[in-house]
Amino acid sequence: MVLIFIENTPRAYAWGSTDALPAMLGHEPTGEPQAELWLGDHPGSPASVAKATPVPHTLIELIEQDPERYGVNGGPLPFLLKVLAIGAPLSLQVHPNEAQAAEGFAAENAAGVPVDAPNRNYRDPNHKPELLVALSEVTALSGFRSLADTVMDLRALAAAAPLGGGILWEAADRLVGAEPEAAREAFMRWAFSGGADVEEAQRAVVDAIGVGSQPAVHPDRLECLRGLAQHYPGDPGVLVSLLLHHVRLAPGEAVYLGARQLHAYLGGIAVEVMAASDNVLRAGLTQKHIDIPEMLRILHFSELGEPRMRGERVAAGLCAWRPGVPDFTLFRARVENEDDLGAGGAFSDAELLGGERLEGAAAEVVVEAPAPVVLIVTAGRVLVSRPESELAEMANVARGQSLYVSAGEPIHLTGSGEVFLATIGE
Repeated sequence: MVLIFIENTPRAYAWGSTDALPAMLGHEPTGEPQAELWLGDHPGSPASVAKATPVPHTLIELIEQDPERYGVNGGPLPFLLKVLAIGAPLSLQVHPNEAQAAEGFAAENAAGVPVDAPNRNYRDPNHKPELLVALSEVTALSGFRSLADTVMDLRALAAAAPLGGGILWEAADRLVGAEPEAAREAFMRWAFSGGADVEEAQRAVVDAIGVGSQPAVHPDRLECLRGLAQHYPGDPGVLVSLLLHHVRLAPGEAVYLGARQLHAYLGGIAVEVMAASDNVLRAGLTQKHIDIPEMLRILHFSELGEPRMRGERVAAGLCAWRPGVPDFTLFRARVENEDDLGAGGAFSDAELLGGERLEGAAAEVVVEAPAPVVLIVTAGRVLVSRPESELAEMANVARGQSLYVSAGEPIHLTGSGEVFLATIGE
């Protein structure tokens, strides 16, 4: 087989949406948050091979049965494709680079910490660069912004706080004229110190953003602060968020985060691809394990000039995001067949993207596949075929369905819909 349907059960994290993933997958909502759909062979939640045999088996077992045919260089996939349904802010977090991940994983193994222990920081020896592409509007905190912008917002909040604004003035003054990386680190160590002055600063921010108050900060920043304070009252991550870019992504826009960059996704639906790792060091905005000293040790405090990453138009209907890491590349293909659209067709415009036609679609898109590919259809219905292969297989893939495609001849996409395809990087 070269075209293999795969499936998985969404992970039920507290920040998930109750209805977004069920709507995409065509399932009934359970009433519980459904946060992430994992499509890969990561041991934390490997996808299952669907429609194959009476005995269920995972993508891990498929690759182990014939690693040269189904794996990458005779081993597991170096990437993991996900769909995120963000109903509430995720934890403020950072991921290690390769050396830090290998060192941390070995150290926790040596200390006898079980890999599935709640207090485990390093669950594998891999780094975790990641790329997120919005399916709906997505908001995020993404990398450190300029220190001058942080100072400006601290002063605006201080001026708007009816009581206690003085502590915010002091926090702003400490940043003025300081070396940026050292200043950010000092601010974070102060925010996580748990001192009385930190509590006073948190109260001042809440006072400044209260109902009816309009501090002179960007409306997106104000909305972000109010949402964080509502979901995580008293969390120092609210203060730390002032160091970070606030990004609002339209559908199709992307952010890329390399190792050691602080970030948090706040809301929306998105496709995400990353190196095959589950290593997360959390800084706040969560009930999960937090290790502030280790998080600060691996964090890089330099400014991120532009969090957004533009896609590259490869061909008609085909866009690629290539961040220059060996682990992954992400493609988005859009195909459109006029016979499938409108009244009496296979599906209506409303089944595409928010009732809109697929901008930039082509009648057929061809994607090279010299390495394995994992794909998911996010809108409409797409026929996936490999006419040049010995078996000449084809699969009719509806919205929410996923395929694993073994390495080989190019993949042809027709029909009417949108497909995201993850494969190895450069």
